[in-house]
Amino acid sequence: MVMSNSLFSNTVLDPSIASLVPANHVLRPLEATDFRKGFIDCLSNLTITGQVSEQMFVESFEEMQRAGGYFVIVVEDLQTEAIVASGTLVVEQKFLRACGRVGHVEDIVVAKGQQGKRFGVTIVKQLVQIANVMGCYKTILDCDAENVAFYEKCGMQKKAVQMALYAPEAAHK
Repeated sequence: MVMSNSLFSNTVLDPSIASLVPANHVLRPLEATDFRKGFIDCLSNLTITGQVSEQMFVESFEEMQRAGGYFVIVVEDLQTEAIVASGTLVVEQKFLRACGRVGHVEDIVVAKGQQGKRFGVTIVKQLVQIANVMGCYKTILDCDAENVAFYEKCGMQKKAVQMALYAPEAAHK
């Protein structure tokens, strides 16, 4: 059962950043009802989403809400009531750095036809600000080589090499 319609309290959002989106748009936390506003369709502009039912969406939303440390923000077009951009910050608690925290930026996506409105830059800026509010000593992300210039515009710097090992298909839900 959803504890609140929003994934997290909007009090961690910086109003001066949230106000950078164009008129008739709002930057806000992900809501339990955003499945019906095309959130998964928006994510499909980034990568494979698979078949996600509304029940699966709500169960994942509730799991993230219970766990805490998940900050998914969206940009909603208020005229069409559609999610047109999104990004995620996951806050990892560490033992390193005096039990510090690291912010992981993930899943920055802007729907086709919505690029050029600075949604991506605004979302990254807001997620970094949330990481700062949450006390993260650094904020990191992994990206493809063709996206490096975009993230450099957002203030990020190339730092290390990403490695990956994907689980066999049988391990996926």
